[in-house]
Amino acid sequence: MIHIAICDDEKDFVHHLTGLIEHYSEETGTQIKITPFYDGMDLIEKYDPSIDLIFLDIQMRLLDGLHTAERLRQMDENVGLIFLTTLTQYGLEGYKYQATNYIIKPLKYVRLKAELDRFLEHRKRDDTPSLVIANDTGKYKVPLKSIRFVETFNRNLMFHTEQENIISYKSMKEAERELSDKGFVRCHTSYLVNLFYIKGVKKLDIELITGDHIPVSQPKRKEFMEKLTDYWGNFL
Repeated sequence: MIHIAICDDEKDFVHHLTGLIEHYSEETGTQIKITPFYDGMDLIEKYDPSIDLIFLDIQMRLLDGLHTAERLRQMDENVGLIFLTTLTQYGLEGYKYQATNYIIKPLKYVRLKAELDRFLEHRKRDDTPSLVIANDTGKYKVPLKSIRFVETFNRNLMFHTEQENIISYKSMKEAERELSDKGFVRCHTSYLVNLFYIKGVKKLDIELITGDHIPVSQPKRKEFMEKLTDYWGNFL
């Protein structure tokens, strides 16, 4: 099943697009869940990381589509975005937010079908593993490959990613349980590291390819080095 969100402040258009997507679902046998939103702020505040693709209107009254997309990309860098607009000049600007495409209204079924066919084909080729991190500011869908390391932070966790640092209210044991079979290793009571980012280890210091340095504790060093050696060995 794929989950599609429609965000547009014109309710008649949302109804129209919903009907086209339902027709596509019946015609192709694809199971599709559709969730409507009627302004950008509503989409951001109620964002569901299970959403795979968003049809996002650029010209909305409360929060326009471009500002909505900017916030969405902070929460989920992989969700598909297709901008909807009546003005062609907005299309190229939308690509700043890694838009899958943009569609000029009015939308016809033949164009919708082409876009959904293309999106589903791309999705088959690129099913990136990710982790959902929730905190007071919202839910973030983070690709595992972008997480450099995790550390304890004021009784919570801090996920250090390529884009930003994100607070999580899970325990380190919970994070380790979720990530230990995905290339992450506990190197210290307070640290969990993605082996992909390790450049080298000197005594009790781990240097990452990003230039960051994190500790490895003496009690965990032997097991950590064995796992790192196994990991590196797979690429030799």
